[in-house]
Amino acid sequence: MRKRWNRWLIRDAQSNIHAAHLRRLRLQDIHVGAVRTAILLLLLSGWEWGAQTGWIDPFLFSSPSRIWELFLQMVATGDLFHHIGLTAMETVAGFLLGTAAGTGLATLIWASPFLSRVLDPYLVVLNSMPKVALGPLFIVTIGAGFGSILAMAVAITIVITTLVIHSAFQSVDPDYHKLARAFGASRRQLFLTIIFPACIPEMIATLKVNVGLAWVGVIVGEFLVSKEGLGYLIIYGFQVFNLNLVLLSLVLVALCATLMYQVVNRLERRLLRHRDLE
Repeated sequence: MRKRWNRWLIRDAQSNIHAAHLRRLRLQDIHVGAVRTAILLLLLSGWEWGAQTGWIDPFLFSSPSRIWELFLQMVATGDLFHHIGLTAMETVAGFLLGTAAGTGLATLIWASPFLSRVLDPYLVVLNSMPKVALGPLFIVTIGAGFGSILAMAVAITIVITTLVIHSAFQSVDPDYHKLARAFGASRRQLFLTIIFPACIPEMIATLKVNVGLAWVGVIVGEFLVSKEGLGYLIIYGFQVFNLNLVLLSLVLVALCATLMYQVVNRLERRLLRHRDLE
């Protein structure tokens, strides 16, 4: 009876510690969110004040109030959400394809040490090459349309994904390899049960990086070939000296990229929830 009572006390104490830890995490999240909001409001207020008082040129740098007025006008016409939806769709497609292809290529290289040695210098050169220079090549070979924009996003994300994830595969503790082989695990079993699960944090980090890279690729692609989308609005606004439109488009890109980043961040919390208890 006493042993049962002691076990119950231990479980109750552990539960209280866990609840207290979760409360601390929630309070930290609230504090971080409050500070972020305060910084954003301070920046917007300073921007508006500078434009109203003449400290900055409102023609060149616009102001939050002007951007908001233009946003309402474009929402009323119904065109804005079409541009946002198109760019977001292209970005998500490029993000998923580039990440999946990079992960697959990294897996293939890990599975073949010979192929790894052959492709390593080519990957390094491709990573250092400015991907924007590939735009004209994509336009000539694929055509001026959705395919070229998607290819630009994939080209920017696939190489860095391959390099980072392959490096993560190689950095897994060799003792895990020895232990798995001692139990007779095949190379495929080694990858599925040890290598891949151990590299999930690095993969999530790669996803976070690819969010920004995918947006860069799509916007650059729309600069070159598109007649719609946020990238097109940026170029069009610059051509007609409508800098309110340029800054509105940039703000929308930032908001969409932030939303996409938060989705990846929630995925990270769900997959790595157990690490919060360490």
